[in-house]
Amino acid sequence: MRAMLLEAPRQPLRLVNLPVPKPHPEQVLIRIHACAVCRTDLHIVDGELTHPKLPLIPGHQIMGIVEALGERVEKFHVGDRVGVPWLGYTCDRCRYCVSGRENLCDYAEFTGYNLDGGYAEYTVADYRFCFAIPEGYPDLQAAPLLCGGLIGYRAYRMTGEAEKLGFYGFGSAAHILIQLARYQGRQVFAFTRSGDTQGQEFARQLGAVWAGGSDELPPEPLDAAIIFAPIGKLVPAALRAVAKGGVVVCAGIHMSDIPAFPYEILWEERVLRSVANLTRQDGEEFLALAPKVPIQTEVNLFNLSEANEALDALRSGKIEGSAVLVVD
Repeated sequence: MRAMLLEAPRQPLRLVNLPVPKPHPEQVLIRIHACAVCRTDLHIVDGELTHPKLPLIPGHQIMGIVEALGERVEKFHVGDRVGVPWLGYTCDRCRYCVSGRENLCDYAEFTGYNLDGGYAEYTVADYRFCFAIPEGYPDLQAAPLLCGGLIGYRAYRMTGEAEKLGFYGFGSAAHILIQLARYQGRQVFAFTRSGDTQGQEFARQLGAVWAGGSDELPPEPLDAAIIFAPIGKLVPAALRAVAKGGVVVCAGIHMSDIPAFPYEILWEERVLRSVANLTRQDGEEFLALAPKVPIQTEVNLFNLSEANEALDALRSGKIEGSAVLVVD
């Protein structure tokens, strides 16, 4: 099979031919149709997330068809359409797993990081961590839901019933979650790189009531803000933008250092918290909601062999919506 391989951090992926993997007893073999490109992939390739399995096939927003089953697979059949997310394995025994917090499992393994992922023609995945995809979603539209959607949804839930939401960084996750927010009658204020008028217009087209630079204050205080961009200096900016009792959620797996800030912008019961990974319950809930909205993803298509170009485009902020690798 063809695959894009990471052999060392900060080096381009290399197109190689590898044997098709064989599923273990609790795995399914998946013929990949599409894999969305995530900023977390960039953090791995750029060496900001340390200690990946090497060599590694990146990618954790995988859409494909089940082609073979391990002997203990109970949930799927050959020919089923499935999605594979970031969370690829948990132990089911540690104190986090037994308390319903499997996203914090001490022994978790992650697709495209500890486990080979979706920048390839085939992959294997633990069937317990795969999702059935709602009817009516084409593969290219569904792939970005599997991380930008699922982990974005976990961050979104942490904002409670906030009516005025700020999104810092308007990429794949934000362009998905704004659709859910509008469906639920909330207002979204979009913050982009300073001077990114194209990104701000994209946010307005999707229903943002205001869009401006991340160095600006919104026209009115926010009830909550989600920081999707991996930029630590946005934390004090978001705290200044939220009203008393507001919450700021850091949604990324990696962020640059947060600068010192005065206690007064945290005071008055503002809350600052992070999101780590996802649970299977997050996935089931979000994938049940998505068709009701219905959420439509804006996709930028690249061939599998163009994975480096897709990563470069994401790195330079040239992607509106989501980048998706198409596997012929």
